[in-house]
Amino acid sequence: MKMLWKLTKEAARYKGLYILAILSTLALTAVNLTAPKVLSAMTGIVESGFKQTSFSVITTLTLILLSLYLLRILFRFLSNYLAHKAAWYLVGDLRSRMYDKLQSLDLGFFHDKQTGDLMSRIVNDTRDFELLYAHMIPEMITNVVTFVGVLVILLTINWKLALITCCPIPLILFSGVIFAKKVRPFFKASQKCMGELNAQLQDSLSGLHEIQSFGQEAYESGIIREKNFEQVKAMLRALRASAVFHPSVEFLSSAGTVLVVFFGGLLAFKEQLSVEDIVAFVLYLSLFYAPVSGLANLLENLQQSLAGAERVTLILDTPSEIQNSEHATDIGHVDGSIAFEHVSFHYKNEIPVLKDISFSCKPGMMVALVGPTGVGKTTMTQLLSRFYDPIEGRVLIDGKDIRDVTLDSLRHNISPVLQDTFLFNGTIAENIGYAKPDATQAEIEEAAKAANIHEDILHMPEQYETKVGERGLRLSGGQKQRVAIARAILRQSPIIILDEATASVDVQTERQIQKAIKNITGKRTIVAIAHRLSTIKDADLILVIREGEIIERGTHEELLALKGFYYQMQLAQE
Repeated sequence: MKMLWKLTKEAARYKGLYILAILSTLALTAVNLTAPKVLSAMTGIVESGFKQTSFSVITTLTLILLSLYLLRILFRFLSNYLAHKAAWYLVGDLRSRMYDKLQSLDLGFFHDKQTGDLMSRIVNDTRDFELLYAHMIPEMITNVVTFVGVLVILLTINWKLALITCCPIPLILFSGVIFAKKVRPFFKASQKCMGELNAQLQDSLSGLHEIQSFGQEAYESGIIREKNFEQVKAMLRALRASAVFHPSVEFLSSAGTVLVVFFGGLLAFKEQLSVEDIVAFVLYLSLFYAPVSGLANLLENLQQSLAGAERVTLILDTPSEIQNSEHATDIGHVDGSIAFEHVSFHYKNEIPVLKDISFSCKPGMMVALVGPTGVGKTTMTQLLSRFYDPIEGRVLIDGKDIRDVTLDSLRHNISPVLQDTFLFNGTIAENIGYAKPDATQAEIEEAAKAANIHEDILHMPEQYETKVGERGLRLSGGQKQRVAIARAILRQSPIIILDEATASVDVQTERQIQKAIKNITGKRTIVAIAHRLSTIKDADLILVIREGEIIERGTHEELLALKGFYYQMQLAQE
């Protein structure tokens, strides 16, 4: 019930459409309840024998009946369309809200999540809300009103026979409760399996080049097949329970009909019930048991909808660990000074990553972070952008604790160029201009020149309108890196993060990237992570990180003179 109440509050913004749909549903139910009464009245006239006025009365009743059937078409259309319209708008809103929510969550949330599963929650699980609001709720209202209305009518016709009609109802309701408890875990398992299947598909399609290169098509096909049929088997377990429940409900409903026919016949034989009333009773009987028989489908759909709703609300209710504080202010355009004061950090596994890190740099300086893989260099840049908060200590920009400024204003002052460069499936101009949507073509080209990629672009068939493909597949690694640098330059952020900007490129491309970096050195504060020391030898400050601690600091020449760890790294690269 808590879940249903929460979902109802989600749909409240479309209450106008739902009210009209519900009114149409109630009108449709009223028409359905009235039609058998008109038919029984016509039967009564025929039974009593034709009189002079009989034909005109039957004609009037026929016209009334025809009007009722036409109204049934109108109200059914309004009920179905308005409910579907409200439900699909709700689905669209929920998908947007889920995406916005995922964008707002801290990076720690995604450590144990798979992209395909999150996509399944956004696309597949939200679709179950349409089933709930466009089908189930209108049907529930129709069934309850129809059931109560028919019961009242049957009681007015013959209360004894009406009570006999109700005999199977407790058994049907009891079996429905048992079915709901049994089938819901199966639907939850099915949707979980669907999420895992989507995750595996996304992973496999992203790694198709590696799959084909290593000849693992059969192996990956086997995994997909296994995930696929796990979902199939989970769904079949739910359907097996349904296959038992549905016929049981139909049998109990049919048993009720048999009881009514038997006892109705006895009452008619004793002349305690007229033919007109028997006809009315039989006509209403189908309306009476239809909602009860439909209970099976409603319960099945309800369990499926709630299983999906749980997965959706789990995302929507997840709090982000990184949020604006109550007193956060807009930091404005910063000069670019950076300071780490006794910063320590660990992830959720509580294994120390950074230990008492302290350093500072002035605006326009280049700070380089070097050291073995996995010592916390990238983590330091993520703390700077406040994707995580320190466990101890604080990070300052222009002397302000970044936890006291808004996330938007903070990140607007920082532009990253990551090792795993991500480009969107659009043109080169669109990817460079992504950092500044209102940028002119001249500004885009100026940034490309500063990033030393302009000449490469001019040699491409469509130049700046060249499509880069998914994740920049049509560009070389060095070209992608320089496009990313151009994107960062165009944003004109005072702080630029370069995370392994020259990783996995050849010597010539490295020189081009180094030239691009020199073009912005002194103009922006640069925090650079590098394994190739040639990239950062001109840095104003080099921090040597080992096991989460700064073990050496200074310029390139000063560190070489120490003949310590940095000196050994330099020898290893010569």
